Amino acid sequence: MSHPKPASDEGAPLGRRAVLGLLGLGAVGVVTGSSVQNGLSQMLASIQMRDPTGLTSQIPLGDTWRYYSVTGAVEPRTRADYSLRISGLVDQPASYSFADLEGLPQTEFDDTFQCVTGWSVPDVPWRGVRVADLLEAAAPTDDAVGVRYKSFDGTYTVNMTLEQARADDVLVVLAMYDAPVTHDHGGPARIYSGSMYGYKSTKWLSEIEVTANNAPGYWEDRGYPLDGFIEDE
Repeated sequence: MSHPKPASDEGAPLGRRAVLGLLGLGAVGVVTGSSVQNGLSQMLASIQMRDPTGLTSQIPLGDTWRYYSVTGAVEPRTRADYSLRISGLVDQPASYSFADLEGLPQTEFDDTFQCVTGWSVPDVPWRGVRVADLLEAAAPTDDAVGVRYKSFDGTYTVNMTLEQARADDVLVVLAMYDAPVTHDHGGPARIYSGSMYGYKSTKWLSEIEVTANNAPGYWEDRGYPLDGFIEDE
């Protein structure tokens, strides 16, 4: 996801002076190498949830992750209590446990995560279930046009057309870097779309709803492109 929204109900606000100090630390991280960058990145995972200034998103960390949420802190779910619903205009609605998803055919590839704000993380190993396979099992009706991915943060949604959702590089991701998806990365399961910017890759995935339209999701409703395809440079 891109563009963090400040949280008003999680912890004490982070002061502007402290944030400016972190901007300086970020520059140090770029100069001194990946180990410092990764440490700063993990530190920011907790700080960004309570940054009222939005400045933490500008810290120059190089090719490493930034952690965003539009709701502030999100209550974690374990793989044991996780479930994914397939709902809406389908003949075979379903609910999958994490174990169910792991038992389905898995797709693996390395790809670059590209945020619409300009930063990226190259060569990320992704593993999961193709959304196309889940849709095929659910059997969308003739009236189906799009899908809406919903997050268990209770707020975030993203749209795709059925054609876009059926692309080979659109996954319900169960593992990154050969390990379970962490909570900060949107686990236990999240969406990844290799041909689209990061705001299309819904974190903390709870539901895939098949819809009769291609209505805007959270960021699309705030001016982001409906398609979200990565632009060629």
